[in-house]
Amino acid sequence: MLAELAAADPAVVLLSQDFGPIGAFSERFPERHFDLGISEQNLVGVAAGMAHAGKLAFVIAMAPFVSMRGFGQIRDDTAYNRKRVKILAPFAGLEAAAWGATHHAMEDIALLRTIPGMTIVSPADRAEVARAVRAVAGTDGPAYVRLGALGRIEGYQSEFRLGGSATLREGADVALLATGACVAAALAAADELARAGIGARVVNVYGLKPIDRDAVERAAREIGRVVTVEEHSIVGGLGGAVAEILAECGTGRLTRLGVPDVFCKEIESYDEMLRRYGLDAAGIARAVLART
Repeated sequence: MLAELAAADPAVVLLSQDFGPIGAFSERFPERHFDLGISEQNLVGVAAGMAHAGKLAFVIAMAPFVSMRGFGQIRDDTAYNRKRVKILAPFAGLEAAAWGATHHAMEDIALLRTIPGMTIVSPADRAEVARAVRAVAGTDGPAYVRLGALGRIEGYQSEFRLGGSATLREGADVALLATGACVAAALAAADELARAGIGARVVNVYGLKPIDRDAVERAAREIGRVVTVEEHSIVGGLGGAVAEILAECGTGRLTRLGVPDVFCKEIESYDEMLRRYGLDAAGIARAVLART
């Protein structure tokens, strides 16, 4: 995808965090790929400088490090100055599970939501990543594309628009508002809930800032019971954003599923971590049934 964008636009450059060659981009445009090593503050600052010089700067760096170590540069160098810096952030959520709490991205949404003018998107599957990257490439200002352990959702080809969402399944008993890798788990949970006689609406909230306020309000008005699902702390992420909307519109009952206000200190596989924190299909269904 980045190689295609670079072929169409000579202003596209790629800056990375000690990742080595980046596929087709590095093969076709080695002079436009800059690997700055493990130095996230410098990485974002250099990207902002290139954007100031007229480049469309893409940054690839691990989500926990670029969002926390590079926060000041993201805020001041890119957002305050409205620079075209697009951050592609793999290893979001618990994907780096067994590497320990330092490698978990539990705070990135909460942090970056506070930055004025920041665009945050969280695709649900690999095909949607390409649509998301194209969308943020066409906008002014900074953007953060949150990339976790994404597979492919069969039959999902919804149009991608910044600030949007996509309803993947209808239901009248509960609305599951999920983002990123949790969308696939929410769909599987909806299957389990259907067997228990509960109809779940599943909404892929891929736009985290701006967020699809209309979709959230419709879920609250039409269904009333709203459950957010995310690989992120329950503080300040999707659950926090939805809570703000529901508080302002004065309707709906919210349950937030995510990581509670703790560090995930267990050294386990990704799947085991999801089970531990109730973010697999069984855990999501169990949480809904427990509150029925």
